[in-house]
Amino acid sequence: MSRKPANKKPARVRPDKAAPSPMGRGGGAVAHRGDVRQGVRWVTVGEDNEGQRVDNFLLAQLRGVPKSIIYRVVRKGEVRVNKGRVRPDTRLKTGDQVRIPPVIRKEKPEQVAPGSRVQGVIEAAVIFENEQMLVVNKPSGIAVHGGSGLSFGLIEVLRSARPSAKFLELVHRLDRDTSGLVMVAKKRSALRYLQDELRQKRVRKHYHALVAGDWQASVDRVDVPLLRYEMPNGERRVKVDESGKASLTTFRCLYRYQGYSLVEASPITGRTHQIRVHSAWAGHPIAGDDKYMDDVSLKAFRAIGGQRLMLHARALEFTLPVSGEAVRLEAPYDDAFSEALEKLGARIKGTGQ
Repeated sequence: MSRKPANKKPARVRPDKAAPSPMGRGGGAVAHRGDVRQGVRWVTVGEDNEGQRVDNFLLAQLRGVPKSIIYRVVRKGEVRVNKGRVRPDTRLKTGDQVRIPPVIRKEKPEQVAPGSRVQGVIEAAVIFENEQMLVVNKPSGIAVHGGSGLSFGLIEVLRSARPSAKFLELVHRLDRDTSGLVMVAKKRSALRYLQDELRQKRVRKHYHALVAGDWQASVDRVDVPLLRYEMPNGERRVKVDESGKASLTTFRCLYRYQGYSLVEASPITGRTHQIRVHSAWAGHPIAGDDKYMDDVSLKAFRAIGGQRLMLHARALEFTLPVSGEAVRLEAPYDDAFSEALEKLGARIKGTGQ
């Protein structure tokens, strides 16, 4: 299969006016008012997409098109690479010519754009950046991405603040109410590298959490399986269950206050709500956690001025893409987290060492 020379410039797109529409006559898809339709396109694969699967490449090129349609056009041979048929798992190479057939997708309603104030907040929260990636100290209360009733999240704000950026993707996620360090890739190669580092458990994450009660130094790890489930109202929750996925968090008590402890939690696995559920299972729910803290304890925390979930992604240890340099990044607490600790400071009983 012949290949054209690598092109380091952004992917070139050219229409193919002569090509018939496979989604037109007899194609099974009917355009309705509000639908968006494009003709055949030929896209040149750039260096940043080297090694990417065809299905994932198409998902990025055809945002908003259901996966079922994408897999259908691949299966029918309407997607071609260098004029040859491909499978969904075919890996692309720099310079490959990808034929993308015409498809119909719903026109997205106009979204509320992040304002200049929130853009400024997020830009000011960037604590590290190079050509490959950036790391943000995400504020509590901001989701990492839009959806579920949210017009935008961290990644949408970054894209809005940086309209010339060709690629910005989340490497991992944090809960909306959890503050702290989030990695964002600026190149697809960096995204692949960092996500592989996460899978291989070579990225170390350290969280600080204020929990209820006196954390005993002997409790240095929680190793119980976690299972995701939905409440009757559709809310997502997690519980300890033998049929769940293996999960491990290590803990270290940093300080003890009257009625509370500040702990460092380091998740070895990366399950949803892992630290929150493991802390609650150990008998020490995280202060301000309206999902896993009992109502009486939550009300008591609110009574002393607690305003937020007291969980903060404090530090990251990893090696940088390309250079391989080992780095450790730390994020300071926000005002609400710091103020809660200061109010408890007068009741401190000693360190956890």
